[in-house]
Amino acid sequence: MNVLYVGNKLAVHGGALTGIEILGPLLEASGYKLRYASSQRNKARRLAEMLLATFKNRKWAHFVLIDTYSTSNFWYAVAVAGLCRIFKVPYVPILHGGNLPFRLVHSPRASASLFGGARINVAPSGYLKKAFADAGFRVRAVPNPISTDKFPFKNREVAAPKLLWVRALGPMSNPAMAIRTLAEITKAHPYATMAMVGPDKAGITPELRQMADALGVKVQFTGSLSQAQWSGLSTEFDIFINTSTVDNAPFSLVEAMSLGLFVVSTDVGGIPFVAADGADAVLVPANDHIAMAAAVLRIMGDSGLRKKLQIGAREKSHRFSPEAVIPKWDEILQGAL
Repeated sequence: MNVLYVGNKLAVHGGALTGIEILGPLLEASGYKLRYASSQRNKARRLAEMLLATFKNRKWAHFVLIDTYSTSNFWYAVAVAGLCRIFKVPYVPILHGGNLPFRLVHSPRASASLFGGARINVAPSGYLKKAFADAGFRVRAVPNPISTDKFPFKNREVAAPKLLWVRALGPMSNPAMAIRTLAEITKAHPYATMAMVGPDKAGITPELRQMADALGVKVQFTGSLSQAQWSGLSTEFDIFINTSTVDNAPFSLVEAMSLGLFVVSTDVGGIPFVAADGADAVLVPANDHIAMAAAVLRIMGDSGLRKKLQIGAREKSHRFSPEAVIPKWDEILQGAL
């Protein structure tokens, strides 16, 4: 089967891996023939390349997969889907944006044409599945896959105050909360440290460094790292924190579970559909660094909780393995065709 996959293929420019760069190769390994658009860094050129690829492959592609986000990239999906409808090419939006329920309300006409005209919409979390089903759209939940072999499990019997944070630096990932959390932890553990891994498209690293210096905490800013690099780095850390204010089903959260890291996250958006509080992670309210620090300290001091979280996280990560996820895509693509 021939599949055109449209999304932000930007890891080549130092960005974090996205759905197109993770799911695409897994589908190819399963026998699908894929073409991609786009790796253009400039947004206007990226949109142009996406539309050109859709036009050029209108007779070749049996399906077009469209990574669909909730910010400005939402309009890429709207434009590509419109072209698909003109040429009667079936398309499947893959719903990545944690703020897409906002789009359903505030961009109703664009949402109706994009999601209503799809062969099926695929939601990586129960959170978005419910939102889209409640809005009357055809939707199926399929988890974001992770290559569990690239994120080998490490048993951590103790938890030192060594924190790992992995996201693109920006307003929605709320990196300042992570630094405040570390500062709170240092009141009990003065030698606590943290590494923050991820690209800085917003240019806020100098500001965050100043904040860390002002609070007297030790933070390592690594910039963007490959999967292999941050997986290797994780062996030096014990606790993974996620501070996002808007989220869906982040790859990094499940990858952290697969690595055996103890996970503490905000409970926003689709996070509670991915991580179960007290079973495989500890969830806290958004923008509450006091609660997050308390959760970290609780994990450090409770061996029973640590054991429970590691067992639960390891079991949960298996649900996101290619062996579990790709058959679901086979059902969607083969069945819809």
